[in-house]
Amino acid sequence: MKHLLSINDVSADQIREIFETAADMHDVQRREVKKLPALRGRTVINMFFEDSTRTRSSFEIAGKWLSADVINISAKGSSASKGESLRDTVLTVCAMGVDGLVIRHPASGAAQQVSEWVDAVVINAGDGMHEHPTQALLDAYTLQRRLGTLDGKHVAIIGDLTHSRVFRSNVLCLTKLGAHVTVVAPPTLMPSGIGPWSKDAGFATSYDIDDVLPDADAVMMLRVQRERMSGGYFPSAREYTVGYGLTRDRLARLRPDAPICHPGPMNRGLEIAADAADAAQSVVLEQVSSGLAVRMAVLYHLLAGEES
Repeated sequence: MKHLLSINDVSADQIREIFETAADMHDVQRREVKKLPALRGRTVINMFFEDSTRTRSSFEIAGKWLSADVINISAKGSSASKGESLRDTVLTVCAMGVDGLVIRHPASGAAQQVSEWVDAVVINAGDGMHEHPTQALLDAYTLQRRLGTLDGKHVAIIGDLTHSRVFRSNVLCLTKLGAHVTVVAPPTLMPSGIGPWSKDAGFATSYDIDDVLPDADAVMMLRVQRERMSGGYFPSAREYTVGYGLTRDRLARLRPDAPICHPGPMNRGLEIAADAADAAQSVVLEQVSSGLAVRMAVLYHLLAGEES
């Protein structure tokens, strides 16, 4: 594994290996001194051309806890804001001898393109509406810790599928690990051409959240990405909540031991009610903790030498 650009870059066995490493990395969070020497002497650049809190912070902390030198670059504070191309920006940065690039970009396929320009390891931290592989890994890792195994489990992914890179990566990751996935969305937010893809990839589609929820072993609610929308995908926020939100009433119909996931940030009161976000079965904060462990594991596997 040279880069992590897509979940397609890793096999089921490699995913399990990352999870085993992540379990060890999780223990570091409970130590008084949270440092490992694995990436000492390595330099990692976080290049974020879109806003981020969880992903950027966890990659920064992950790199620092592994003793790497970590530098953050954002579009607003870089030469990209002056009109410099993505290619010139990454080539300039890599000319300084960096070892790894963690990149988030609004254009789908940007991470793949960057990997063809540079010799450094490239990790996709989200590219447009394409993929977000480390988010899918941490989601699956969180669910596996709660459910024991994902093999044969029914996971419902509900919300704005059209604009979600998290959904695309999660479908690939969860099905690789043996889960049965059903995606639910209103017709206007169901991606075009999903029918043939779902048959090929082995997941189900539905427009009826109330039919899917009672049988789900886990539920993942997706954010309504209004910043990516032009035009009306639904009549009103209230109508979306009534039709597809995880409301208090729907929470009562969910299995009490079924984990509730959300990749964040949450639109409380829109796709998820406060009762559901703060419920005992909610694993939203566990996802954040798991995200740090998984990203430490990914950096370790891609950047640590064999002597580590």
